[in-house]
Amino acid sequence: MTQDSPQAFSDSEPSRWKTRRRELLAFLALAFGIWPIVAVGVVGGYGFLVWMYQIVFGPPGPPGG
Repeated sequence: MTQDSPQAFSDSEPSRWKTRRRELLAFLALAFGIWPIVAVGVVGGYGFLVWMYQIVFGPPGPPGG
């Protein structure tokens, strides 16, 4: 069977839709599952670093004296 036969084109359609569906599910998982969790973790981690820095070196502002 050659790639130019009608059978070859009809066989590629279901796999094309499977690939498209798999890509859509991967996008939805990334967009609404993984990336929001990563974003909250990054912001929370940065807040934790600032908090620890201020515990060690004091709050920002003019030196008390």
